[in-house]
Amino acid sequence: MASCWVKMHHANEHSLPFCAGVLNMIRLCLSVAVLGLMLTTRALAAPSSSVAWTTETVALIRSGNPVTGKQLSYGCAGCHGTEGLGVSPAYPHIAGQDAFYLFKQLQDFKDGSRDNPQMTGIVASLSERDMADIAAYYAAMQGAAPVRGSSHSAVVDLVSRGQGSRMIPACSGCHGTGGKGNSGYYGMPVLAGQKAVYISIALRQYRAGDRANDVYSVMRAIAENLTDNEITVLGKYYATQDPRQ
Repeated sequence: MASCWVKMHHANEHSLPFCAGVLNMIRLCLSVAVLGLMLTTRALAAPSSSVAWTTETVALIRSGNPVTGKQLSYGCAGCHGTEGLGVSPAYPHIAGQDAFYLFKQLQDFKDGSRDNPQMTGIVASLSERDMADIAAYYAAMQGAAPVRGSSHSAVVDLVSRGQGSRMIPACSGCHGTGGKGNSGYYGMPVLAGQKAVYISIALRQYRAGDRANDVYSVMRAIAENLTDNEITVLGKYYATQDPRQ
């Protein structure tokens, strides 16, 4: 670490990328450490979902057929639009969303892990194969265009570094840079380009315990330490990020 700081002091075009990579890795490790500490300081809840990332489940999702998924998605357009873009602030964009995340949410709606009577009724007749196909269809779509706006340095710092003193890990540790996803973790949603209102609603639901399908209550533990203002600006920040880049 010390040698990296020396290199940065005498930086050139060759040393800077190396040091930046080291610092990014350190930040990720710190985020993981904060998250681990946070979970050990509260009672560990049982996994709030019946979805397990077994070899069979992963293979099923990866084999999803978007053509079949399109045929099965006729009931989705009323809320999510024909292009996978939510028709009102309360309905999320699902175009370009991570297939593993979409599959998990559909499963959670069906088994009651995520409470939403409207969605529960829609997915009631879907098989796991159907869900994998629908997830593949929407994941293959182009994500939503970002809204215009700028972000205050405080929210950028919260996203990229977190705040260990308040047990808040960096959002980017799980959701990737700019909220563009993280293929290293199954089921992590893409946040870039998502509606600000929807993200804020979701965070408030986690904080209140009204949404409880986050495995081991990770998002509930994080959200309960966020202020109302932080929840609002986080939603606005991710709405300005471009998932298409």
